[in-house]
Amino acid sequence: MGRSAGILLAVSSLPSPYGIGSFGEAARRWVDFLHDAGQRYWQILPLGPTGWGDSPYQSFSAFALSPYYIDLDTLAAQGLLDKADINAVCWGENPAAVDYTALYASRETLLRAAFKAWQAQSVAPALEMEAFVQKNECWLPNYALFMALKQRHGGRSWLEWEGPLCFRDAAALKAAQNALADEIVYHYFVQYTACQQWAALKHYANGKGVEIIGDMPIYVSMDSADTWANHELFQLDEHRRPVRVAGCPPDPFADAGQLWGNPLYDWAALEARGFDWWVSRLQENLALFDVVRIDHFRGFESYFSIPARDKDARNGTWVQGPGAAFIDTIHRAIPGARIIAEDLGYVTSEVAALLERSGFPGMKVLQFAFDSRETGNYMPYTYPRNCVVYSGTHDNPTVAGWFARASQEDTALAHAYFGTDSAESGGRAFIRCALSSVADTCVIPFQDYLGLGDEGRMNTPSTSDGNWQWRLSETAIPAGLSQTIRAMTEIYGRLPGASPSE
Repeated sequence: MGRSAGILLAVSSLPSPYGIGSFGEAARRWVDFLHDAGQRYWQILPLGPTGWGDSPYQSFSAFALSPYYIDLDTLAAQGLLDKADINAVCWGENPAAVDYTALYASRETLLRAAFKAWQAQSVAPALEMEAFVQKNECWLPNYALFMALKQRHGGRSWLEWEGPLCFRDAAALKAAQNALADEIVYHYFVQYTACQQWAALKHYANGKGVEIIGDMPIYVSMDSADTWANHELFQLDEHRRPVRVAGCPPDPFADAGQLWGNPLYDWAALEARGFDWWVSRLQENLALFDVVRIDHFRGFESYFSIPARDKDARNGTWVQGPGAAFIDTIHRAIPGARIIAEDLGYVTSEVAALLERSGFPGMKVLQFAFDSRETGNYMPYTYPRNCVVYSGTHDNPTVAGWFARASQEDTALAHAYFGTDSAESGGRAFIRCALSSVADTCVIPFQDYLGLGDEGRMNTPSTSDGNWQWRLSETAIPAGLSQTIRAMTEIYGRLPGASPSE
C-alpha cells in the first residue's frame, strides 16, 4: 500500500441533521478534510443493514448496504421527497449519538414515500434499476425476498417462519415472490439508491486522491439472507439450526471468552465449490471499496468453534480452517486484490505463516504494546513494513480513554517509552509514534485526533448496550486541525506522492 496515512471514521458518525451520517454532502466535506490533511485513506466500518444490537458486524446481508445511509437531501433534490416531511421527523434527543430506535421508526416511512414518487417517474430509471438487479443477481433477489418476508413476519428470524419458507420450498418461494412483488421492488429500489449514492461519493473521494478502506466481517449473521439462501455452506442441522457457532476463547480481556453466535462455515462444502460464495463476496466488496479489511483473518487458518447451546465460550475448541487452499484460490480468482488482514488475537506460527503466504499486510495496534494483558509483541520497533498500524480500533478505548483506565503499570511503561509525563502529552505521542513507525500504512481513529475520552468510544466488546452510537459534530473539529494533521503526516513521510528514502 506504500507509505501512507489515513483516518478511521464510521459513516454513521458523520455529521447530519437526520440522526445518522449518510452518503451526502457532509461526507463530501469530510473527504475534503481528509484531502486537506494529506490523508490517502478513509477507513470505515461495515456498511450493511444492521440487525441485533445495531452492530455493523451482525448484518442481514453480507452484500447489501444499509438504508440508513441513504442521503435524504439528495432524494429531495431529485424530487422524490419533500423537505418539510424530512424536517418533521424527530431523529432523537441527543445529536451526539445515533438513536437507532428513532431511525427504525422513521427512516423507512420516508424511503417508502420516495419509492412511490420514483415509481411515478418516467420509464428510464426503471430500466436502469433493472440492469442493476441483473448485475447483482448473485445476491439481490434473495436479499429482497428475504427482507420482504421478514417484513411480513413482523421482523422475526427466518428460523421462525413456516416450514416451506424456512426450508425454501420452490413452490412456496414462487408464491411469496408473486404475493410480495411490489415489496421486493421496494427493496431493489433501496439498494439501487444506496449503491448509486455510494458510488458517487467514492468517485468524489477518489477524485480528491482519497481511497476507501472498507471493512468486511469474516462471519455472517444467523438471521441473514446469506444463511437462509445458502444453508448448505454453514454448519447447520437438519432443522437449519446452528450446530456450532463462532467466538473467541477466554483470555485476560474476557474470562468467559466471547460468544458471537454467528454460524460457522462448512469449509469442506465451500472448498468443493471452489469457494465460489467467498469469491463473489470479495469481488463485490472490492468493487465497493478500494481496499478491504477482512476482520478476524486468523479464522482462515483455524477458527474457534463453540457448541451452539452454550451460554459462553469456555467449552469451545480450535478447528482447522481452509488455510492455503482458500488464500491461493483468492489470488487466482482476484489477482492483485488489495486486502488488509486483521490478524489480532491469538496468533500462532501457523497464522503468521498463512499471513506471509497471502502477502496481505497485517495489523498492529499500538495500545497493545503497553497492555500487560497482551501476550503478543506490539512494540513499534518489531513492526514489519508490510503492516497497518493503528493507535486503536473501533473495539478499543480511545487513547485518552486508555490512559484514564489502564493500570498504572501500563501507563508508566507508555510514558517511559514516549518520554511523556501526562495523558495529554502521551496521547499526542501515541499518534506520532504510529505515524513515525516503519509500518507502510498508519490509520488513526478520528476520536484520537480530537483527544476524546470514553465519550468517543465506538464499541466495547462483549457488551450489547450503548455501542455504535458516537457521532461527530462539525463544530467539534478545531480550526486548523487538518493542517496540524497534514504537518505530522508530511514530517513522517506519509503524504500522498511522497518518496521517502529507503
